[in-house]
Amino acid sequence: MRRVTLFVNGTSKNGKVVAVYGTLSDLLTVASNKLGIRACNLYNGKGGLIDDIALIRDDDVLYVSEGDAFIDPQSQGKMSDDISGSHTDWLTLNIGGRLFTTTRSTLVSKEPDSMLAHMFREKDVWGNKQDERGAYLIDRSPEYFEPILNYLRHGQIIVNEGINLLGVLEEARFFGIEQMAEQLEVAIKNSHPPEDHSPLSRKEFVRFLLATPTKSELRCQGLNFSGADLSRLDLRYINFKMANLSRCNLTYANLCCSNLERADLSGANLDGANLQGVKMLCSNAEGASLKGCNFEDPSGLKANLEGANLKGVDMEGSQMTGINLRVATLKNAKLKNCNLRGATLAGTDLENCDLSGCDLQEANLRGSNVKGAIFEEMLTPLHMSQSVR
Repeated sequence: MRRVTLFVNGTSKNGKVVAVYGTLSDLLTVASNKLGIRACNLYNGKGGLIDDIALIRDDDVLYVSEGDAFIDPQSQGKMSDDISGSHTDWLTLNIGGRLFTTTRSTLVSKEPDSMLAHMFREKDVWGNKQDERGAYLIDRSPEYFEPILNYLRHGQIIVNEGINLLGVLEEARFFGIEQMAEQLEVAIKNSHPPEDHSPLSRKEFVRFLLATPTKSELRCQGLNFSGADLSRLDLRYINFKMANLSRCNLTYANLCCSNLERADLSGANLDGANLQGVKMLCSNAEGASLKGCNFEDPSGLKANLEGANLKGVDMEGSQMTGINLRVATLKNAKLKNCNLRGATLAGTDLENCDLSGCDLQEANLRGSNVKGAIFEEMLTPLHMSQSVR
């Protein structure tokens, strides 16, 4: 006795094993009863029509149709998956040793251009490796992957406390979750406190001064003191290099031997300040007031303002013996009644500068621009050897 397995045409499920006896019509009658259909034709696995019972061998797999043409069960199964939505089947991911269970649609629907979507859109296209339990192996951090999976599920970024947003951002970039990466970048930027560029007040700076030993070097390089009242303070030997001192009130302050190189002193008021031995190379003091300042150090230490921008400054009555103003800009400046004995003014721009009543004995003005400069009521005569331009 022979026996065969019968399936409905186009399927490979719910088959029935029956005995073969009698004629082909007898077998079709049995098939109708077993499968609940009106059996008309029998096909073998390759789609061949069986019209004689003698062609059937023991343990053959046959497909029964109601008169329709043969349908390959494998192609039909794939078609059925596409129609019913194969993306709804469940997957388990092994992310760095931790298991995550989700659906295929979760991985492919939210971000269709992501790496995860390409990996799991179609079965086995990427040849993803699986562990002994069938979970797909991905060598990434599980802590940072969990917020990504939740984002793909509901579209919201939820990160538990203690999880670094930067780590989640890197994972989002790795998996190509672009929209999530953009949102994380904004969140990280907003989580950082804004940079505080507000200027220091007098109270804050005085507290700073009092907490510093007198023999310690005070470093204020690059700090913002814009508009601060620092008048009459002892600021000796402090490093104000590249600091913002614009519009500061520094009247009668003691800035002896301070470093103001490349500092911004525009619009500042330094009237009566002690500037002995100060270093102001390439500083910007445009429009500042330095009336009655003392740059003269009895020990012979000379103030250095080489290359400084002193446009429109008012330095009337200042003591500047031996000062170095080489290649500085003093255009439209007021230097009336200043003591400039032995000063270095070589290459200095003195255009329209008021030097009335100045003492320029032994001053070096070689190469300086004195166009429109005022030299009235000079205390000592100005020799041509001092200025050849």
